[in-house]
Amino acid sequence: MRKALIPLLIAVLVVYSAQQLLTPVLAPLSRELSLTETQLGLVITVAATALTIASPLWGHALQKIGLRLVLLSGLGLATTGLTGFAAVAAFGLDGTMPTPIVFALMLATRSVVFGAGIAALPVAALAVAGTATTTEAERTRATGLVGAAQGVSMILGPAGGGALAAVSLMLPLYLAPALCLLLSIWVLATVRSPSASAAAPRSGPRLRPWDARLWPLLAIGFFLYLSLGLVQVIIGFLVADRLHLGPQETAGAVGISLFAAGLVLVAVQGAAVPALGWPVLRLLRVGIPIAIAAFALLSVADSLWLIAAAFGLLALGLGLAIPGFTAAPTLVAEPAQQGSISGLVNATIGATFIVGPLLGTTLYEISPVIPVLSALGAVVTALVLAWVSPAARRTQLATAR
Repeated sequence: MRKALIPLLIAVLVVYSAQQLLTPVLAPLSRELSLTETQLGLVITVAATALTIASPLWGHALQKIGLRLVLLSGLGLATTGLTGFAAVAAFGLDGTMPTPIVFALMLATRSVVFGAGIAALPVAALAVAGTATTTEAERTRATGLVGAAQGVSMILGPAGGGALAAVSLMLPLYLAPALCLLLSIWVLATVRSPSASAAAPRSGPRLRPWDARLWPLLAIGFFLYLSLGLVQVIIGFLVADRLHLGPQETAGAVGISLFAAGLVLVAVQGAAVPALGWPVLRLLRVGIPIAIAAFALLSVADSLWLIAAAFGLLALGLGLAIPGFTAAPTLVAEPAQQGSISGLVNATIGATFIVGPLLGTTLYEISPVIPVLSALGAVVTALVLAWVSPAARRTQLATAR
C-alpha cells in the first residue's frame, strides 16, 4: 500500500506546498493591487469551481488514460496557471496593467487554469488509496497519509511563503510555478502507466452524488470543509485588523498561525490516526466537537498566540474528522468505483471553496466575527449528520461485511 502511494504523496506534497506558498501573501498582495476582500474571495471561489468541475472528470480519466497522463496533464495546467498568475501580479504591482484587467487575468490564471490542474493530484491519490487497500483500517490509514501530505504542505508552504514575503511579496509567486515544473519533470521520468492500471481499474460504474448511500457522507465532508473555507481566506484580514499589523507583518503572522496548524495536522493524520485505528464513524464523532471548540475560541481570540492556538485546535479536530470523511464513501463502493468515488470526494471539497471564501469575505465586510460564527454552525451541522444519518451508520455495516 505504502509503495503504491509514495509517488502520489510526493506529488500532493509538492503541489500543495506550491499553493500554500501563496497563502500568507494573498491578503496583503490583494490590497497592494487595490482589490477588495470580496474580489479576493471571488478568485478563490472561481478556482474552487474549476476544481469541483474537473475532479469527477479526472476520476473518469484515471480509468481511461491512466495515472501518468492524468498527473502530467494536471501538473501542466497547474504550472501554466501559477506562471500566469505571477506575471499578472508583477504587471499589476508596477502599474503597467490596470486593476480591472489584473483581476480578470487573475481569475483566468490562478482560478480557472490552476484550479482545474491541481484537482488531478488528490483525485489520483485517493483513487490509489481506495484500490490499494482492503480493510477499513488500511483505507483510513491511506487516506490519512494523503491528508498528512497536505498537512506538511501547510507547514512548508506558509512558513516558506511568509519568510520569502519578508523580502518581497513576489518571491513566493515566482517559486510556486518552478516547484510544479520540477515535479512535472520528476513524474515524467519516474511514474509509469502500469502503476495506474494496477491502482485504478479501467472499468466500473460511475457513482452519482445523490446516491442514498453517499450524499449524507458527502454532506458531512461539505460542512467540514465549508467551515475551513469560511475562515481560511479571511485569516489575513482577521490578523491584520485585530492585531493592527502592516502587509509584511501580516504575512509573517499568518505564516506562524498556519505553521502551528500544519504541525498538529501532520501529527494527527500521519501518526495519531494510524496508531488509533478508530473506525471512520468514531473519528468523525470525536474530531468534530474539537473543531467546534476551536471556532468558539477563534471568535474571541485577540492575540496572535490565541489565534494560533485556535488554528492548532482546529487542526486537531479536522485532522481526526477528515480521514473519517474521505474513507467513509470508499467503504460503500466497489473497487472498480474508486476512481469515481475519489472524483466525487474531491469535488465535494472543491464545492465548499466555491461557497466558503466568497461568503467568508462578504460576511467579513459586515462584521469580522460573522464568518467565524458561520463556520461554527457548519461543524455543528456536520456533527448532527454524523450522529443521526443512516448512511453514516451504514459504514459500520459495510465494514462488518
